[in-house]
Amino acid sequence: MELPPGWTVPDFRVDVDGDWYDGDVQITHPGVVANLRGNLRHDAEGFFIQTRIRLPVRVDDAPFVITRVEPRDGGLGMILNDGTQEPLDPATLRIGARDIPYAAVKQGRFEARFNRAAAWQLLRLADYDEASGAGSLRVSGAEWPLRRAS
Repeated sequence: MELPPGWTVPDFRVDVDGDWYDGDVQITHPGVVANLRGNLRHDAEGFFIQTRIRLPVRVDDAPFVITRVEPRDGGLGMILNDGTQEPLDPATLRIGARDIPYAAVKQGRFEARFNRAAAWQLLRLADYDEASGAGSLRVSGAEWPLRRAS
């Protein structure tokens, strides 16, 4: 599709803190940010928003950030940077570079990075074996291994 005269494709980016930008300008309007997050998609070619044309979105780390982890209904719940709450599936946890935890969110469609506070809330529930270097998360009598990303 050809763009209308004078119109340029936005240069969308999500930084490591989950903040949205168009070029160097942070997008702060709550309604606009909510619309962008709600319309974000991902496929083999990357992240994008589909309108009449495909608008690419560069994601510096993960498109969502987990800001809080708390016990809930015999498991764990999490609060995301978009204000939504959902259960944490411990089977989706992984430990990435620089020991940053990640988990699947939005019905498994996306991965989210834990911010420092949420990582602390999560990892205080974990056990670490110095000898083997293995860690596990213990919640309500169940145990899940904390796997490191390769």
